[in-house]
Amino acid sequence: MISTIEKWHQCMSSRDMSILNELLDEEVIFHSPVVWTPQKGKKITTFYLMAADQVLGGDHFSYKKEIIGEQQACLEFETKIGDTVVNGVDIITWNEEGKIIEFKVMVRPLQAVNAIWQSMQTMLESMGYKK
Repeated sequence: MISTIEKWHQCMSSRDMSILNELLDEEVIFHSPVVWTPQKGKKITTFYLMAADQVLGGDHFSYKKEIIGEQQACLEFETKIGDTVVNGVDIITWNEEGKIIEFKVMVRPLQAVNAIWQSMQTMLESMGYKK
């Protein structure tokens, strides 16, 4: 059986966001580095992760370190938005069925947070997301 984190890496490396449909629990909670309140549910989490893939993914994105437990993982990543270097972590929690139930993104430095906020807002709007 392919682990949750292996499926996540497959999703990221192939940039095939359809994998999210099988990976995310219906009640998943997403914590964005630029939105104060947790986002609840598969639909909104899918929107955020698809937008993040467009903003942060690509040639510059790579995971640098991983700490993986039985039902949680912390994946440190690096990427660039324009000339801004982004350093962050994805903290992923999944249930016994291997479905992601919580996804938390933390980012540094402040310039990266600002760049993500601006880029994500534009990307979500272009994808038709309405609050």
